[in-house]
Amino acid sequence: MKVLENGTITSPSGYIASGVSCGIKKDKEAADLAFIVSEATSDCAGVFTQNLVKGHSLKYTIDCAGNGKARAILVNSGNANACVGEQGDKDAVSMAAAAAKALNCDPREVLIGSTGVIGKPLPIDKIIKGVIRAFESLSENGGHDAASAIMTTDLIKKELAVELIISGKPVRIGGIAKGSGMIHPNMATLIGLLTTDISISKTLLDKALRYSVNKSFNRITVDGDTSVCDMLLALANGRSGAHIETEDDDYIAFRDALEYVCTKLAVMIVQDGEGATKLIEIRVENAASAKDALGIALSVAKSPLVKTAFFGEDANWGRILTAAGYSGVSFDPALVDIFIGDLAVCRKGTSIRFDENKASEILKRKEISVRISLNSGKAWDRVWTCDFSYDYVKINGSYRT
Repeated sequence: MKVLENGTITSPSGYIASGVSCGIKKDKEAADLAFIVSEATSDCAGVFTQNLVKGHSLKYTIDCAGNGKARAILVNSGNANACVGEQGDKDAVSMAAAAAKALNCDPREVLIGSTGVIGKPLPIDKIIKGVIRAFESLSENGGHDAASAIMTTDLIKKELAVELIISGKPVRIGGIAKGSGMIHPNMATLIGLLTTDISISKTLLDKALRYSVNKSFNRITVDGDTSVCDMLLALANGRSGAHIETEDDDYIAFRDALEYVCTKLAVMIVQDGEGATKLIEIRVENAASAKDALGIALSVAKSPLVKTAFFGEDANWGRILTAAGYSGVSFDPALVDIFIGDLAVCRKGTSIRFDENKASEILKRKEISVRISLNSGKAWDRVWTCDFSYDYVKINGSYRT
């Protein structure tokens, strides 16, 4: 497998995309409508937020994705189309219908998404006009514009593509994602869009997607919030000529490549967490079970006190052990060792003398690892998180205004 230079969602064969401005965002010139189109009807799979509250565009897509076929994805940013009553459902249908009319396809083959402020009706007239411009702008080079158009509080575009060989034929997987706040497991905690040119059944595509999500997007947290509009969609149009029909070695290779793309995009999201200055990997090892390891890693990763300590570059390992203690996982604190980077800061649940200068050097890094050894088994897991800075409060304290 190789990572493609300048890769994006249109890197696989048979996909075109665009990103245009409808005037939804505060910056009226900013791109806010992404259109991704497969030149052939594709198999599709999706994973959706587990939040009981769901946006109208999301509910439309959940219903349509059940058919297992899609031709296009249309996503607007700057407005969530959530919690606005019957009008939100009507607007979701209108979005899909406008795209389907342009493509001359069934509206149920258009999957849609909306992200932004909750409780505000969509400016649907602007979006429908924008669909026409987006259709006219579709191109093989439009993936980068689409990646920009789905951004809200994101500071950087998240996009990637890889190529691998399946049955002697080159196969590509491309992806874009958006997410900066309201990021937490219980998939999906963002909007992610994936394309591939392999031929694969919906059942196997769905299985590979869920496996990949569990290893990637369900292993990140920024603030512990799970949004109402979040989803991850994958399209497979078969244009490469390579086929996967069973869970053989080719399937494993494809699944692992998909996991790689998902993991890279997920880590980009944490790195770009609202106000974040550091990427932090929490690794729990030597646990009695993988479930225990994940439970502790998540508890530590979402602790505001742990996250603020990292922002302040304070080697306050007591906060780490405390967060592990209230995780709900049963373990013996007297066996726990904690490392920040390669520096031991806690042995057998008690304080030890460590080099504060070295700790300070480690904590100044943009990427930091924390290793928690429970010394009670062989299982492990990891979660990526970020620090909490002053800017997180600034961004979210005035999000609507």
